[in-house]
Amino acid sequence: MNEYIYYPGCSAKSNAKHYEESILPVFKEIGIKLDEMEDWNCCGATASLSVDKTKAAAINGRNLSIAEKADKDIVAPCAACYLTLKKSNQFLMSETEEAKKILKDLESAGCEYKGTVKVNHPLGLFTDEIGLEEIKKKVKRKLTGLRVACYYGCQVVRPYTDFDDPDYPVRLDNLMKAIGAEPVDYSAKTRCCGGSLTANLEEAGLRLNYILLKEAKRKGADAIVTICPLCLFNLEITQNKIIKKYKDNVKIPILFFSQLMGLAFGIPKEDLGFSRSMISLKPMWEKLGNGGTNE
Repeated sequence: MNEYIYYPGCSAKSNAKHYEESILPVFKEIGIKLDEMEDWNCCGATASLSVDKTKAAAINGRNLSIAEKADKDIVAPCAACYLTLKKSNQFLMSETEEAKKILKDLESAGCEYKGTVKVNHPLGLFTDEIGLEEIKKKVKRKLTGLRVACYYGCQVVRPYTDFDDPDYPVRLDNLMKAIGAEPVDYSAKTRCCGGSLTANLEEAGLRLNYILLKEAKRKGADAIVTICPLCLFNLEITQNKIIKKYKDNVKIPILFFSQLMGLAFGIPKEDLGFSRSMISLKPMWEKLGNGGTNE
C-alpha cells in the first residue's frame, strides 16, 4: 500500500471541520496514518482554474512539490481540492510551453516537481486500494435500518470519468452498503447544488437545493450523505429558506460519509463531529437506538 500525505484544504479547517474530525479517525482505524502536508497553501478551488489556469497550476504545483519531496501521494477529501489538484497535475505534465515555464519557475523557487504524485480522494482509496471486504471487517456496529441518499455532487465524478460513472456513480452507495446502511435509489446524486453561486444567486441556489432535498425525502432517506464540503454547506444552510419559500418540509440531516463510517467502526459519535450538524439528528439517533439524543 502506498504512503499518503493529507491535504486538508481550507474548508476542513473551518466550516467543514467535522469532515476532518471524522476522516482522520477513520483512516487511523483502517491502519493508515495520514500526516498533514507541511506548509500547504490554498488550492484556489475550481474558481481559480476558470480565472487563470496557469496561476492555478502554479500554486498547486507547490503543493504537489511538497508531496513529491515527502515521497507520498496526496489524499484530498475536499471535492474542489481533489479536482483542482488533479487538473493542475495533468496540466503541469502536459509538456506545453506554459507548463514548462511553470515547472521552471517552481524549480527556481525551490519547488521542483517531476510529476510523480497521484492525487486521491478517500472514497476511491476505501473502495479500491483498501477494498470493501476489508472495510466490512472493521465494522463493529452495522447501521441497520438507516436509509441514506448518496450525494456525489459535480466535481469528483466530472469532468474526469476514471473515478466512477459520471451520471450514476455507485462507489459511495457500495461503501454505505458495506457498513450496513441502506442507500436509496437517488437519481439526483450528481445534480449541482449551485456551488459558490448559491450565495450570489440565491433564487437559483434555493431551487437547485430544493430539488436535491425533495428527491431524498421522496425516496424515504433518513439523511443525505456527501463527499463535498460545499455541497454539505449548501444543503444545510438553505433548508429553512426552502421550507418557507416552497411550503414543503424537506428538513433532513446532511452528513459526511466519513461520519457514518466512523460510527460503524465503533468510534464514539462525540469524536466524529456530529454536534456540528445544523439539522437535528434526533430522528436518526432514535432509529439507530441511541436513546433519542437531541444532537
